[in-house]
Parts: sequence; structure tokens; C-alpha cells
Amino acid sequence: MDAMTPFVLRSPQTVDEALALLAGNAGARPIAGGTDLLPNLRRGIGAPEMLVDLAGIEELQQLRRDGQGWWIGAGVTLHALAHHPEVLSELALLAQAAVAVAGPSHRAVATLGGNLCLDTRCVFYNQSEWWRQSNNYCLKYRGEVCHVAPQGARCHAAWSGDLAPALIALGASVDVLHRSGARKLPLEELYQDDGAKAVKLEPGELLMGVHIPAQAPGMRCAYRKARVRGAVDFPLAGVAMRVLTSGEVLTDVRVALTGTNSHPLLLQGTEALCGKALDDATLAALGKLVQKQVSPMRSTVTASNYRRQVASVLAQRLLRELAHP
Repeated sequence: MDAMTPFVLRSPQTVDEALALLAGNAGARPIAGGTDLLPNLRRGIGAPEMLVDLAGIEELQQLRRDGQGWWIGAGVTLHALAHHPEVLSELALLAQAAVAVAGPSHRAVATLGGNLCLDTRCVFYNQSEWWRQSNNYCLKYRGEVCHVAPQGARCHAAWSGDLAPALIALGASVDVLHRSGARKLPLEELYQDDGAKAVKLEPGELLMGVHIPAQAPGMRCAYRKARVRGAVDFPLAGVAMRVLTSGEVLTDVRVALTGTNSHPLLLQGTEALCGKALDDATLAALGKLVQKQVSPMRSTVTASNYRRQVASVLAQRLLRELAHP
């Protein structure tokens, strides 16, 4: 990696100060743990003149519950999520997703907000400056061609965050703040199927945190991912699932995936599985839903069809595991 280009670092102590800095300085980038942003900057991917450090804003570091569910600030670290006793007992898949990210030293500083705003990844993009330059860059940054799909007109870099599918499976919503107002939306609507700009945050907007609604009694949930190594690596495919059953009948299931598309994918059509017995036919139907909706491309070192098959099998195994604890 190369040395980063010079930048100004500002450390606001309040949300209002942070919003003022982001609004008043074109191209300013927020930073918290920096575990994704800083390696990219050292590869020459971006050269912001200002970084706005959010680590000192206490409001973003709150993790609390109330009668409506949970509120988790964007500045809460992944270590805190992975080891919080009530998260472990009530929202197991969120703790599982948090502990599956990178290594312990990363999780100690990486934040919820940073993971939700993770940049998409591709073997043609996450390279050194000289490597990308020798390949005439790519459609995602400075180039005109997506090397994954040269005949197409869009970027196919993959979304590889772990927390977004876990939170989507739990029905979470996200709060976004701008100096001119605020908006709240289902977390899945924060994203779009565009590898060049998967996160729909506008300049000057700040992700404040997420709301997780209270879960139904008897709910079971989990997160599993496949990766090249057993630790540290981004997912080749990951599946988060929330399940409710009545005896041997599936009454509710919500599934979200990562690593296979340019955005975290909320699986559609799962309502057709409800009311069905938890048998091989139901598992096969779930597998087919996954295979039809995931769209992995050759953006990783592993074959696309392998990732498609892994996503399908992970979902089937997870449903079987949750249905028969």
C-alpha cells in the first residue's frame, strides 16, 4: 500500500458539529473505526481533503432497549455487539454476524455504521494503484469498463458486509440525519443493486443508528457464512435467518443474504413457505428461491456458480437447524 494523500482531520463532539463539517466541506468523508476506508485510501481509492472523525460523539455509541425493541447507535463497536449479554441471548444472529467480521483487533474499533456503509468489493477494484492503473482502472473507480461484465453498463462489485443481512432478517430500520431533516426507512431500502454506489446516502447525510423491533416469542435466528479461510475473510456467501414454527409447521421465515449481489438481499417469496411442514420439499423450495434471486459474478477468487450453490445450501441447512434446535 502507498502513503495516503494529505487530508485534514476534524473531531466533532456532537452530531450537529459533524453534520456542519460534512455539509460545509465538499467531499468530506465520515470515519469511525476506519477498517474499510483507510485501506482503500492507501490503495489510492479516493482522496478526500477532510475526514470527520465520529469516535468522540457519545450519542452514536448508545446501545439500549425499550418497550419497542432495541436502539443501536452507528458508533457501537462490533466487539461490543459480539459480547453484549442481552444481544447474545435475544438477538443471536446479530452477535454471530459481528463476531464473524475480520479479526479481534478489527472488531475492537470497527463500528456498526461502518459495516452498514461498507464499500462493495471486487478482485479488479481492491488492488494497488499501479495494478488498477495498468488495467485502465474499472467502472467503479476512474475507469469505463466493468472487467467482470465488459459488455454491461453497471458495476458488479459484491456487497460483503455481515451486519446488514442480520439486521434485515430482524426487520430493522435505520435513522439517517441531514442538516435539513431526518428520514427513517427499512434497512433494506438503504441499498440499491449498484456495485458503484450500493449505499443510498447523499452527501452530508449521516447514518445515526438502527432500530430493531421487539421479536415475537419463540423466534429463533442465526447467521452463517462461507469464506476462503475460517477467519478474517469477507463472505463468499452469507445467510441470516429468522424463523417461527408451530410444532412441525413453519409459520414465519425471513431470510437475507450477503456476498452474492451488489447489495444485501432480502429474499422474496418466503411467505409461500409458511404453513408448510418442515420437510425436504420445503427445504428444496427455499433452496430454489435462493438460487433464483442471488446473482454472484466473478468478483471474487471463487467461481460464481459455487457461491450460488453455497448460498442455497447454507439457507437450507440454517432452516433445518433453526426448525429443529
